[in-house]
Amino acid sequence: MTDRLDSRQRDALPPEMFGLPSRREYPMPDAAHVRAAEAYFRYCPEDLKPQLARAILRFARLYGVDVESEKIMDYSKIRQDEAT
Repeated sequence: MTDRLDSRQRDALPPEMFGLPSRREYPMPDAAHVRAAEAYFRYCPEDLKPQLARAILRFARLYGVDVESEKIMDYSKIRQDEAT
């Protein structure tokens, strides 16, 4: 699978397969999409970056992806109540 989903595939994904479930953004149904989420992390709104960073790391563990971004590692350590 590539890091592209058509609208039918994307609509079929449950909310928990997204890095930002409430917005249905950053789908991560496989390793390719985890890498894509890592690559597009910089475009995420600042206040949502901690949530997305934690989701990327969770899916990366699930699919055996090595996350190389130090920014993602740093944002994942920000507590949820500080991010909102």
